[in-house]
Amino acid sequence: MNVAARLEALAEPGGICVSGAVRDHIGTKLPVAFIDLGEQKVKNIAEPIKAYGIRGETSPTAPPVVGSSLPLPDKPSIAVLPFANMSGDPEQEYFADGMVEEIITALSRIRWFFVIARNSSFTYKAERSM
Repeated sequence: MNVAARLEALAEPGGICVSGAVRDHIGTKLPVAFIDLGEQKVKNIAEPIKAYGIRGETSPTAPPVVGSSLPLPDKPSIAVLPFANMSGDPEQEYFADGMVEEIITALSRIRWFFVIARNSSFTYKAERSM
């Protein structure tokens, strides 16, 4: 579970990132192309993980959607933007990210909210630090 959470952070927004073991199990069973992301050093995992991005049709039953957006939910949407590390200590970056993840998790338990995924809101992290 820890590996999956770390790989989720490496995926592009709306994308999928899998480990080398998952890639080996999938093989040619699905119509997808794998993009080698190399060995990735991730938090709380001692050894680097071989990571792959997935490109192509990810669901054999769902046709690709071109130029259209998903339907809007019938409840309020909320996104938690990443916190800026104001301390100057790079080690506190993990703490700030963890706090945002905890807030997102807590809000997602409230059924009246549609909570935007962490990967989507964290795309703004680089923009906020500029």
